Amino acid sequence: MTNGQRSGLELNGVFRRSIPVFALTILALNTVNMLTAFQDRPETPWIFPAVEQYTSALCAIAFMWIGWVAFRIAPPDSRPLWRMLAVQALGLLAFATAHIVSFYLLRALVFGWLGLPFDFDLAQRFVYELRKDAIGYFIGVGAFWGLARLYAPQALRTPQSPPPAPATFDIRDGARMLRTPLAEILAATSAGNYVEFLLADGRKPLMRASLTALEAELAPLGFVRTHRSWLVNAARVTELRPEKSGDYAVRLGDLEAPLSRRFPDALARLRGG
Repeated sequence: MTNGQRSGLELNGVFRRSIPVFALTILALNTVNMLTAFQDRPETPWIFPAVEQYTSALCAIAFMWIGWVAFRIAPPDSRPLWRMLAVQALGLLAFATAHIVSFYLLRALVFGWLGLPFDFDLAQRFVYELRKDAIGYFIGVGAFWGLARLYAPQALRTPQSPPPAPATFDIRDGARMLRTPLAEILAATSAGNYVEFLLADGRKPLMRASLTALEAELAPLGFVRTHRSWLVNAARVTELRPEKSGDYAVRLGDLEAPLSRRFPDALARLRGG
């Protein structure tokens, strides 16, 4: 299992554990609101505030996953800040719309079934309900964040990219090992049982190896075989000059290397083709 899969499972576990806590909290708050309505509006039959509060509570519980999705996409401490704010604003709008429209339809259904009057101007009340939902939404997202930091802190950590591999090549010159930046290696040429490296600073260290073996190591790093005896650093090529024989001369600053017509792929690569 990868770290990403494990982190996802840990966060999903946090969500599952938070559902009953959030549901009981929402039901408790709406029950308090219902009891307050009984006290503030004694002339109103109890069924009206009861239906109003519990339809709101049930719909809020049903759509709490929207806040969770927004939290997963952009937690409160994520960056850039504008992206987090945009995601959470869209999350709030989606939650509020789903919540308000669904409890409106549910109330209409219940009151209709009970044969009671139902007076609720959805368009007029939307902004008012949106303001109330904003408080609950952001408290909910903040609670998701806090629970995730408490129970799955590793899952919230942004994975750090490993540092790029150093662009060097180890030239083993006898008992010495020269860790040489690739950009400083102009070319390598066969010298019997050795390979001579031609460096930008004028040094010419020797390494006991075949040019073919070194080609396998250096080709993925941008070196091109231009001749049976030469490898050149394509990034350091400054000029390609055609010769009458059909061969080319390859300039690498003050150094000149041959490019045989028997290596057409090398010519195409150095030309960028």
